[in-house]
Amino acid sequence: MNFITIIIIAVGLAMDAFAVSIASGVTLKRFKAGPALRVALFFGGFQALMPVLGWLAGTSFQHYIAAFDHWVAFGLLTFIGGKMIYESFLIEKTENNCDPNNLATVFILAIATSIDALAVGLSFAVLNIQIIQPVIIIGVITFLLSLLGVYLGGKFGSLFENKIELIGGIVLIGIGFKILIEHLFFM
Repeated sequence: MNFITIIIIAVGLAMDAFAVSIASGVTLKRFKAGPALRVALFFGGFQALMPVLGWLAGTSFQHYIAAFDHWVAFGLLTFIGGKMIYESFLIEKTENNCDPNNLATVFILAIATSIDALAVGLSFAVLNIQIIQPVIIIGVITFLLSLLGVYLGGKFGSLFENKIELIGGIVLIGIGFKILIEHLFFM
């Protein structure tokens, strides 16, 4: 998997964290560095940790599914993308539960927004992709977008958070199709 594809996956994965960060910024009403850094560190950290856990799990059975790994990756990315698209219509319901001043809330939101990254880590394992570079990219991009999200949420409210989650879902489904097409027709 090339560098650009990993960046696109990282941005796609970060979209749910970005959307929740915007909602967190909305609850703050204006940007505050402490809560913004807390959100960004938790979201970026968990987005980096979860693919490692998925990758570790996937490497243990990768040789059993090598013949159809591209279907597994396609299925996982399509499922995650579909889930993100579905959730893009539910964001208003989560907005009130995004208080960045509450450590327990931030922790739970970090886990919730990073579950998709666990499945992507599993996809990396079945495709036999080394995990270090993608994890660093995923963590850094999520950190930066989460920080930006809190800022934008405080500044502009929730004008566009639904669209961000929708775009992230479409991107992940597109990458799933790209992996499937590459393996079916070019390998």
